[in-house]
Amino acid sequence: MAEGEEVRNKQVLLKDYISGFPKESDMYISTDKTIRLKVPQGCNGVLVKNLYLSCDTYKGLLMQKVEFPSVFTSFTPGSVITGEGVAKVLDSGHPNFKKGDLVWGITGWEEYSLITAPDSIFKIEHTDVPLSYYAGVLGMHGMTAYVGFYEIGTPKKGEYVFVSTASGVVGQLVGQFAKLMGCYVVGSAGSKGKVDLLKNKFGFDEYFNYKEEHDLDAALKRYSPEGIDIYFDNVGGEMLDAALLNMRKHGRIVVCGQTSQYNVDKPEGVKNLMCLIYMQVRMEGFVVYDYYPQYSKFLDIVLPCIREGKITYVEDIVEGLENGPAAFVGLFSGRNVGKQLVVVAHE
Repeated sequence: MAEGEEVRNKQVLLKDYISGFPKESDMYISTDKTIRLKVPQGCNGVLVKNLYLSCDTYKGLLMQKVEFPSVFTSFTPGSVITGEGVAKVLDSGHPNFKKGDLVWGITGWEEYSLITAPDSIFKIEHTDVPLSYYAGVLGMHGMTAYVGFYEIGTPKKGEYVFVSTASGVVGQLVGQFAKLMGCYVVGSAGSKGKVDLLKNKFGFDEYFNYKEEHDLDAALKRYSPEGIDIYFDNVGGEMLDAALLNMRKHGRIVVCGQTSQYNVDKPEGVKNLMCLIYMQVRMEGFVVYDYYPQYSKFLDIVLPCIREGKITYVEDIVEGLENGPAAFVGLFSGRNVGKQLVVVAHE
């Protein structure tokens, strides 16, 4: 494409606010809009060609008409869905970015995006690893695992760690961080294929398919008989309730996500909160964006581990923006194995 040329821009739009779990029909593909491949004069934005997009369950929350306290804003019907991705700069009105730069951060589910808030994207300096990693293990999701485990979990060598949704990009990284620290690590996942990843790829000590367990408390007592020092909670609900019954004294519960409660009409109540008092447990949530100033420190730790093969990472990639809605909806039935990404274009 020539610089300044006006082209049709394929986009994924939200049809209307949703109730319940998202369906493919809640989104639609449009090529009605055009975009000029040049940053408007006087604009300090960045025009990018999107390469990889991240599929994440939290987008299901943003498709609802919900008031969020601070960090998130619901999508608007008829608007482009947004989220984490990797892109290439085509033109820039911002001094920190130039044509040809590769970036990761918040972008649109579309072929081209004019990013008018450049503080939401970060320049990619290290290209000796796959670019797709910056939409997962080396981007927001990797930072989430790093912050949650090290900053909130405050781990010590030899502690007992339990991770739910352990085969997802955050869970798989938390488990491997814990193993590198000399912790005993148990993980739960929702299919045989995902449990096999915990066993054969990520080095967890114990693992189980939570869908095959009728009593999660009993499962945790079986797979983590010494109890739990750190529970990295990605799901909430029944799993959180069971973990509370198995926490060791002065344990920590890192509240990263509540996927079992997203898009449900009546969120489940948590019954065992008295365990926080009995066992003097600290339970803390966090928002990863507050910790982005530590990104360079995170890279210093994680990049060498990836290069040396100390950290393994599994992706589930689909080709084509038009296949994005199906890939996203598949998250809610556990169809993906590894980090779900959509390829919009190849560099």
